[in-house]
Amino acid sequence: MVKRLLLGLVAAGALAAAGYHVMNQQDPPPARPVQAIESLGVGALGRVEPASRIRRLGAPGGMNVTRLGRLLVEEGATVTEHQLLAELADAPQKDAQTARALAALAEAEARLALTRAAGRAEERRAQQARLAALRAAEESARREADRADRLVPSGAGGAAEAERRRFAAIRATAEVAEAEAELARLQSPRPEDLSVAEAQRDAARAAHQAAEAEAELSRIRAPLSGTVLHLYARPGDLLGNDGLLDMADLTRIDVVADVYETDLPRLRLGQRAEIQIPGSATRLDATLREIGWQVRRTTQAGTDPVAAVDARTVPVRLALDAAGIALLGRRSNMQVQVAIRP
Repeated sequence: MVKRLLLGLVAAGALAAAGYHVMNQQDPPPARPVQAIESLGVGALGRVEPASRIRRLGAPGGMNVTRLGRLLVEEGATVTEHQLLAELADAPQKDAQTARALAALAEAEARLALTRAAGRAEERRAQQARLAALRAAEESARREADRADRLVPSGAGGAAEAERRRFAAIRATAEVAEAEAELARLQSPRPEDLSVAEAQRDAARAAHQAAEAEAELSRIRAPLSGTVLHLYARPGDLLGNDGLLDMADLTRIDVVADVYETDLPRLRLGQRAEIQIPGSATRLDATLREIGWQVRRTTQAGTDPVAAVDARTVPVRLALDAAGIALLGRRSNMQVQVAIRP
């Protein structure tokens, strides 16, 4: 009897719990619409660099002498494009070779002018007078030879004498031909003589140009207008792998930031950016002006186990405004923080 009573109580409790659950069950709340994620900016580390890049100048060429002879600038000097900055120690020797080549060129040009002129007026007049005298002598020798030949059959003259007269006439004719050729040479040059003289002139000119180019290799000139940032050698020093100096145009300053490749879709030319200098509350304005063409692997050495040790980045260049140029013009390679606005 008691057992049946307990079973009835358990069944009643189960029914009551089931009814309570059904009565308190409500419909699930409606799903909220997905909101678009707001566009985010891009942050990166950057470095200060002139827009012209930093140019390192060294010896232009040659393997004989790399010792610095003269230094014409100092650090901080403002230079113009193609300005002479320094000379190597072998510059005087190469200048002497250039002067010798120039003298050889002048000699070849003078020889060509003489060949083209053929002869002076007084030389031509003298040769004409000589030719006239030789023609008269030829005519006289021919008459003498004819007279001697006519006397031989009659016995009034000997054969030997006639032979001598004929030889004299032939020699006079040859002398006239030689004088005519000389007069022609004095009046106009032979084509072959002119070709030889022109070839010698061209060879001397090429040698002079080569000497000038070789002498220029002993001089270091500015590739652009800018400022000398650092000197690596002084007069008397050998120019090593470091070269002679660093220079750049400081009138335009960029910030080069390494942006992760996953952030590239959020970049576009003309975006505004904010540059923060470490240790300073100053904020500088910049404009994105160039996006790199190549993804680079940036290997980072560190002890952080969750850091990106094999990041892939793309360099982008941001142009500073006038205030930024005035503040960071002398801080090339300084590290800064970059925040590119969306």
